[in-house]
Amino acid sequence: MPTVSPPWTYTLQLPHDPRAPGIARATLRTVLAAHDLSALTPTAELLAAELLTNAHLHTTGPYALRLLGSEQGRLRIAVWDTDPGVPPGFTEDKGEAASTAVAPDDAESGRGLHLVRACADSWGASVLRQLGASKGGKLLWAECRGDDRA
Repeated sequence: MPTVSPPWTYTLQLPHDPRAPGIARATLRTVLAAHDLSALTPTAELLAAELLTNAHLHTTGPYALRLLGSEQGRLRIAVWDTDPGVPPGFTEDKGEAASTAVAPDDAESGRGLHLVRACADSWGASVLRQLGASKGGKLLWAECRGDDRA
């Protein structure tokens, strides 16, 4: 039984280290188990892995994983990084993004954010302006829901 009532939020600050995405995925599994949301683990872990890998490969600074749960069994997975550039196709409408952002069959990269768009119930991006204590950068997010979809 969960000990914290929704909504809840966890944020894990990560250094630019090749081990960071694995640590973040382990944290995600632990948080979902603690909130009786283990059924979301396969999809949530895929979404998180792709967003985290994107942050690690395309930036040189730290990044962070943020998990937000709601009372409808919905989970938002967000990854903040220091680069304000949103990847091509990630903010376009789902139909256009799916048809224009697919990597060629023989490409060794470029499929990650396409997987996010294909597996998430919703997704998006926010460019963060550097004001006051904010570090700027961007936040890419994706949501998934349990079987009791409203």
